[in-house]
Amino acid sequence: MDNDILKVLYSTDEIHAACSRLGRQIQKTYADKVPVVIGVLKGATFFMSDIVREIDTYMEIDFIDVSSYHGATQSSGQVDLITDISTDVAGRDVLIIEDIVDTGRTLKFLMTNLSERGAKSIKVCTLLDKPEGRQVEAKSDFIGFQVPNEFVVGYGLDYDEKYRNLPYIGVLKPEIYTNN
Repeated sequence: MDNDILKVLYSTDEIHAACSRLGRQIQKTYADKVPVVIGVLKGATFFMSDIVREIDTYMEIDFIDVSSYHGATQSSGQVDLITDISTDVAGRDVLIIEDIVDTGRTLKFLMTNLSERGAKSIKVCTLLDKPEGRQVEAKSDFIGFQVPNEFVVGYGLDYDEKYRNLPYIGVLKPEIYTNN
């Protein structure tokens, strides 16, 4: 897999440091609350696992699975709800844990969906923010790294369900996804 990577953007150590920094910020924000922390499957799994261990406050954890890429390198523009949360968020503080905010469509979909369910507050923590990819307005409250408009994989992010298990975040060589 390493041979398919053009360059490493963030090492395992840099990711760990970002998780620690974000964990402290989130803990301060939710010090007197019990948030519902919702991980966006599958990409945010690694990040969520690491970041919640950095937060020393009570919380509930749930997961949601949405899809807009459908195995491609660009969003289809259509966000589909694959698996819903099981927690009632009405009147609750919600923290969405996302792997990457790119076009903003998925995040906008999630924010609207949870708001319509009566969430008291909704904040977003994303490992990666790609503002150059934005097609709709979407803002994160806690950001690990800002990334260039390149196709990144690793630490949960994938191309066609591969590369999620890389311990770092790297730019995938274009020939890997343009020849398919």
